[in-house]
Amino acid sequence: MLKKCALCGKGELKGKIVTRKGQYKAKGGTGSKISRWTMRKFLPNLQKMRIIIAGHPRKVYVCAKCIKKGDLKKA
Repeated sequence: MLKKCALCGKGELKGKIVTRKGQYKAKGGTGSKISRWTMRKFLPNLQKMRIIIAGHPRKVYVCAKCIKKGDLKKA
């Protein structure tokens, strides 16, 4: 079972953690420079629920946005 919303397909996004060095120009320095970056994941708010899909109850992951919208029918 994938960590994706069963209704809208929302999954993880990739991004970066940026580490900066140096003093800012506003504080009298020469400006901040990016020294390194690390990849990270942005995970959606997924909840495991029993919902009816194609007439059968299944246990799947559903995002909080779809739960709030009411796009699902609980089993």
